[in-house]
Amino acid sequence: MSDEGMNVKDFVIGALVGGLAGASAAFLLTPKSGREIRRNINTQARESTSSLADKMRDLSRSVRRDMKELTDSADYLMEDFEGLSDDIAASVRQEVEDLQRSVEQLIQEVEEREKQKRGGSLS
Repeated sequence: MSDEGMNVKDFVIGALVGGLAGASAAFLLTPKSGREIRRNINTQARESTSSLADKMRDLSRSVRRDMKELTDSADYLMEDFEGLSDDIAASVRQEVEDLQRSVEQLIQEVEEREKQKRGGSLS
């Protein structure tokens, strides 16, 4: 996006500078009358303005399109992250449940051994 924007910007600046340089050269080097020169300058100015307006419209469309693509990409990323967070939450939940079962089983085993020790020492 920035390369395209920069190319358009460079083109517009180059067109303006070139237009001014050409108009200045024409003004100084042409043996035409003042009226003809003014008419030519006005015509060139209108054409340059029209061309500049077209380039600005193109640039505006390009920026809007790029912003829409960026927004769409961000939406897709958010959807991916939401799905990923659901998967991670389910995985963590499963791990916690497995850990709880293991702890309960370990507690039962310890209690059984304690009962066996007490029962064995009483006999």
